[in-house]
Amino acid sequence: MNQISVVMITKNAEKVLVQCLASLAKFDDVVLYDNGSSDQTLNIAAQFDNVVVFQGEFMGFGRTKAHAASLAKHDWIFSLDADEPMSPRLVEELLTMQLGEQTCYQVRRDNYFRGKHIKCCGWYPEYIVRLYHRNTTNFSDAKVHETVKIQGLSVKNLHHPIEHYSFFTVADFLTKIQSYSEIYADDMRGKKKVSVFVGVLRGLFAFIKSYFFRKGMFYGFEGFVIAFFHGLGTTMKYLKLYEKNH
Repeated sequence: MNQISVVMITKNAEKVLVQCLASLAKFDDVVLYDNGSSDQTLNIAAQFDNVVVFQGEFMGFGRTKAHAASLAKHDWIFSLDADEPMSPRLVEELLTMQLGEQTCYQVRRDNYFRGKHIKCCGWYPEYIVRLYHRNTTNFSDAKVHETVKIQGLSVKNLHHPIEHYSFFTVADFLTKIQSYSEIYADDMRGKKKVSVFVGVLRGLFAFIKSYFFRKGMFYGFEGFVIAFFHGLGTTMKYLKLYEKNH
């Protein structure tokens, strides 16, 4: 059996956390690095014997995930979000497959909104590198849209996906846009110039791309909402950057 630590960072992640942690019962080391939850996240984590909780500051997604990985018991790290339950087949694959330290492994993430598996707006297929050996590589320092550094390494696909339940309501999109756009604007302040017109134009293009070219128009209410918030999120991050630059 492979020795793999599952590592996640959390803040107010109670919505899917029970389902997520329950799916990880066969892993002997699950690291939960919490950044100040005020909901039931820590109480839920305490119910699982294989979960070790650490608490600390949020340093941007890349640096925080890299730091959380350093707290794990094992060198093989599977980075998981608190709204991404694993299927039994993926768990079995991870624990029994042959691993190579010079290889990173990417998994397909199936995204859901309002209980529906979404296959439009760039949400499908989505492959993300999640399994790596921490003595070989780690996450980039990016504050948002962080990725595992794969330069000089081979990348292989896992056979079974993870399920992603990040959005249940329109309000969930608003909450995430507010958070991500703020981090982006703070990170790029003084480094990148942008005009209000460009921000609005890029947001409009993002909506058109998602709704028409990436087939959101064929997914009814869900497709429109996803495309709309792709556009709004793009505009918001540039307007906030403009505001901070001035």
